Parts: sequence; structure tokens; C-alpha cells
Amino acid sequence: MSLAVIKTGGKQYIVSPQDKIKIEKIDKKEGEEIIFDQVLLVEKDDKILIGNPLVKGAEVKGKVLKQGKHKKIIVFKYKPKKRYKKKIGHRQQYTEVEIEDIIIKSSKKKGNV
Repeated sequence: MSLAVIKTGGKQYIVSPQDKIKIEKIDKKEGEEIIFDQVLLVEKDDKILIGNPLVKGAEVKGKVLKQGKHKKIIVFKYKPKKRYKKKIGHRQQYTEVEIEDIIIKSSKKKGNV
């Protein structure tokens, strides 16, 4: 089983092939391919590669399934004794991605796993 830790949208996600994840909105259409090149850790065939901070030559391929919005949250600000209150709602946009493959491009240097 292969596993990777990727960074996108200021967050880190643990992914493996056939996983479906919801990430911060990316401007891609449904069905398009997306490549995550900020890979922090890769485990493939019982070998673990840890980046410093990124793993060189590693990338994760995915396919955009849909664009959407999360449920609405209510943001209520209130200051006692000051007659101040503010109530607003927010719906965060997301992109749902299915992870297809984890790729490691081998390098010819000695000492690498």
C-alpha cells in the first residue's frame, strides 16, 4: 500500500490511491487532472521517504470530481455593554479530488532509497 502526505491550501492531507478528499477551492473544471507537487512524505513498497521539506521527484496525481460549498456556518460577534453585535454567515468553497496515483521519479544519486 502506498501513502503520501501532501500540502495544498495551507493544509496537509494523508492520501493514498482511490481516496476522495475535499480541499480548498482550486480553479479546475470537473474531470480535469491535477498534480500535487508539494509532497512531504511518501511510503511506497515498505520504503519511507521524508522530505526536507519536500520529497524531490515525488508527485501525486488526482482527478477533480466536483466543485461545491460546505454547509453554512454562523459567525456572531458580540461585545457586552457596548451595543455591538454582528451576525453573518459563511459557506466555504471546496474542490473534491480523487487520488489516482503516487509517483516517485527515481534519481541516480547514491544514498537515496
